[in-house]
Amino acid sequence: MSASEKLAELGIELPGVAAPVASYIPAVRTGAHVYTSGQLPFVEGALAATGKVGGEVSPEEAKQYARTATLNALAAVHDLVGIDAITRVVKVTGFVASAEGFNGQPAVINGASELLGEVFGDAGAHARSAVGVAELPLGAPVEVELIVEVA
Repeated sequence: MSASEKLAELGIELPGVAAPVASYIPAVRTGAHVYTSGQLPFVEGALAATGKVGGEVSPEEAKQYARTATLNALAAVHDLVGIDAITRVVKVTGFVASAEGFNGQPAVINGASELLGEVFGDAGAHARSAVGVAELPLGAPVEVELIVEVA
């Protein structure tokens, strides 16, 4: 089953590509790989939430925001090469704006990893980093970037 068919089966529609908030482009292809810029949890042009995870934002909410950011990253890939060109998810890097003492970053970024597994099956298994940071752009709670292999 193609990625676009799987998304439809799951009832997921890719959003439009989020407009860059600075001087960069959403995704770049080099050879057989596409690298996305870090994607925030934008929904219809606005951040879904702001704040620190483990503070104003619960880990459960942040996991959903990681999923939203990942959909935005997939939208950037789709806009560049088409979602069905993805043959493998290679790497996910997730950044979590963390309140002091919060150390549950891996569980938050599972929102990204689980979505990729749902859509791509075994080809969605990937290497990953889940990093706690003091601040993210615009006060976002999470940011996700992808490296994918494409046909």
